[in-house]
Amino acid sequence: MNPSHLSGPVLVLGSGLLGASIGLGLRARGIEVFLSDPSPSAQAVAVDIGAGRAFDPAQSLSPQLVVVAAPPDVTAGVVAGALERYRSAVVVDIASVKGAILAELEAMDSLGGDGLSRYVGTHPMAGRERSGPVAARGELFNSMPWVLCPTQHSSAQAVKVAHSLAIDLEAVVFRFSAAEHDAAVALVSHLPQVMASLVASRLQDTPGPALSLAGNGLRDVTRIAASDPALWVQILGANAPKLLEIMQGVRSDLDRLINTLSAPTAPGARLDLAQLMAEGNAGQSRIPGKHGGPAQQYSWLSVLVDDRPGQIALLLTEIGEIGVNVEDLRLDHSAGLQVGMVELSVLPSRRVALVNELTARGWKVLQ
Repeated sequence: MNPSHLSGPVLVLGSGLLGASIGLGLRARGIEVFLSDPSPSAQAVAVDIGAGRAFDPAQSLSPQLVVVAAPPDVTAGVVAGALERYRSAVVVDIASVKGAILAELEAMDSLGGDGLSRYVGTHPMAGRERSGPVAARGELFNSMPWVLCPTQHSSAQAVKVAHSLAIDLEAVVFRFSAAEHDAAVALVSHLPQVMASLVASRLQDTPGPALSLAGNGLRDVTRIAASDPALWVQILGANAPKLLEIMQGVRSDLDRLINTLSAPTAPGARLDLAQLMAEGNAGQSRIPGKHGGPAQQYSWLSVLVDDRPGQIALLLTEIGEIGVNVEDLRLDHSAGLQVGMVELSVLPSRRVALVNELTARGWKVLQ
């Protein structure tokens, strides 16, 4: 284990999924962590799983760092309280919106520039579909983006401590202004959530037989629609201006598509549909590839496997013996047979050789 950059102690205000995961990650590095949460049961669970020691607000503590892991709509107030109470501590928040929180803090006369010199807004881009401390993992932030949003008030020391927190949790650090951050997450996080929820909402009254035809495409598009509505109400409300700009562009594209589909055989209609799909291809191709590297196009193939223990492990073992690296993997199941379909992506230059070798070994490859 590499030496820690933080010395501690660290006080985490909020012991949900992210707060408890931060506690677990820091404790694994030997850093002393105290936990405080308005919910006694959430705090007790976080303590029980080893995320830190229970903190009594009546006790005296001089933390090096206070991490505010509170819901976005109360984050500014909790940050302000921490800055006023722990006057030698750096205070960071991990809320998923930054501009609205900063504006609220700057409007507080009690803080002033000196108080805000110890504050840095941050956002770890990590999470799980499950919530609460029972879902916490000390490795949650490993290799995930952690955005620092220092302000004109933030001191160099405060930024250093905030950076140390991310590094100790083995995250990858990025720096954005609050406005840049909110614009970026509106596009890469908030828009996908809204679109997934809108698509999934169409399924509420869909007859069961129709849904039995659903495959990975529908599951991929709607997976994040299972997210916590209460949390997303706060996130979308706080970042509404940035998201609204993007949604207006989406509305223009939808209006264009609706007009074209209203007369699908009219002159130019097919060309417009092809152009719309091509624009999607162009955008998708810009998503970074593995490990944040340049976008990379892969070739896909599907292999049928019996739905019984050990078959996927056997398939991957044999692919390893062949000497081909699997870049991505997805699993689907037949609606009527006890078989699964393993979809594999590989480098295009290795696809033909892999298909031939798997076929020779008795696997049924769908091309």
